Amino acid sequence: NHRAEHHWVNPALSNEENLLMARKNSDNQPEKVYRIGYVSASIFARDVEVDDGKRTLRSVNVQKRYKDGDDYKYTSSFGLAELPQAIRCLELAQSWIEGHEAEISLD
Repeated sequence: NHRAEHHWVNPALSNEENLLMARKNSDNQPEKVYRIGYVSASIFARDVEVDDGKRTLRSVNVQKRYKDGDDYKYTSSFGLAELPQAIRCLELAQSWIEGHEAEISLD
């Protein structure tokens, strides 16, 4: 299972804290990332045990990258002009997840 080469960043943490988290959780990379301009939606997968075996649960994190001086930072806050990009990234993520979680019915 190929993991996208994108590190999700928690906007509530400093850049140093995010780097430490990325190193610590290197196996928890996004399964897929959609990026439009500076806005991205990252899809994460997590396997859980259920009554009839194992199931993969997916979640989506949306963020915007911006420059603050010489550093790039991330936020989960969007202005009116960025909402169409965020919405489209979420639509793409939703479609991808639906395609991976669709069940085949033989009824």
